[in-house]
Amino acid sequence: MAISFEGRVAIVTGAGGGLGRAYALELARRGARVVVNDLGGARDGSGQSDAAAKVVEEIKSAGGTAIANGASVTDFDQVEAMVAEAREAFGAVHILINNAGILRDKSFAKMDMADFRVVVDVHLNGSANCTKAVWELMREQAYGRILMTASSTGLYGNFGQANYGAAKLGLAGLAKTLSLEGTKYNVRVNTIAPTAATRMTEDIFPPDLLALFKPELVAPAVLFLVSEDAPTNAIVGAGAGVVQAAYVTLTRGVALPADDRTPEAVARMWDQITDRTGEIVPQSGAEQAMTSLQRLQGQ
Repeated sequence: MAISFEGRVAIVTGAGGGLGRAYALELARRGARVVVNDLGGARDGSGQSDAAAKVVEEIKSAGGTAIANGASVTDFDQVEAMVAEAREAFGAVHILINNAGILRDKSFAKMDMADFRVVVDVHLNGSANCTKAVWELMREQAYGRILMTASSTGLYGNFGQANYGAAKLGLAGLAKTLSLEGTKYNVRVNTIAPTAATRMTEDIFPPDLLALFKPELVAPAVLFLVSEDAPTNAIVGAGAGVVQAAYVTLTRGVALPADDRTPEAVARMWDQITDRTGEIVPQSGAEQAMTSLQRLQGQ
């Protein structure tokens, strides 16, 4: 059965180009009314442009419905005004895709803390601002689909991206907690870790790979994760037409002997502690304590 977004209203941040544009275009093509949010700044967050308006024109030219919005995701008042504008124009907000982001890459030794803070502010705090602005609305209407944008850098690390990685893994943690808090209200929260050739990555990808990693090839996974039948609490990698699932796992671990709970015992048993046989995928933080109790009881 085809996935349709008829009757749905979606906000996509950072939708003036790259991945956000691809999401906005496909949502509109499938019937959603879309708020295209983008300041239109450069990759480092500086400046402004009419990028959002241009995407809106693309959507309208193809027969879709959209409005442009230039709110900064780091300004909660502006974000609240954006949500109010969406409700005035379209009556509701059903979908939020937190995609806005900037890059200020340097090795941690050379990184100014101002550059650390601003990247965390845009990615992590900006996503929290947008989510908070729609959270009560989605709870009240008993429907919401929210997508956070993480990254392989956040999940696995990348040289020269300490600020970006910290923000991106923070988003995965935020999504996990909100997926639990939103369950009874039919608000589902997931995380996408995209790999795409955009202006954010154009100087990282080899030229011969740029065509393989088109932003449009991430959109199928994203639209599924904000659809009516979406899962919740999923971390999904997508790029070049490949879709993967990522997990935060926990090994069974070892109960240190009561008479030898020492660093030396940890060192001696390290291979057993890190043995992945029988590892689990906890569905909440409480499971770590529960598994510890089970190991103490010899289970």
